[in-house]
Amino acid sequence: MTTFKIGKTYTTRSACDYETVFAWTVIARTAKQITLENKWGKTTKRGVYLWNGIEHCKPDGTYSMCPIISAERGE
Repeated sequence: MTTFKIGKTYTTRSACDYETVFAWTVIARTAKQITLENKWGKTTKRGVYLWNGIEHCKPDGTYSMCPIISAERGE
């Protein structure tokens, strides 16, 4: 299973504009929740879910075309 690691930055591209890249850094975590910080310093807590043995998260909440980060795409 691939999990989110504290201190790593995870990125994804916008569903609407391929050139737009979103990035969040994991600053804390529990078994079911991670705390993320964006590039402007705003922090949020979000739940994580498993899909095909890889943790995923929706940092801005659930809505149409929301960004989803994957634990396998960390820097």
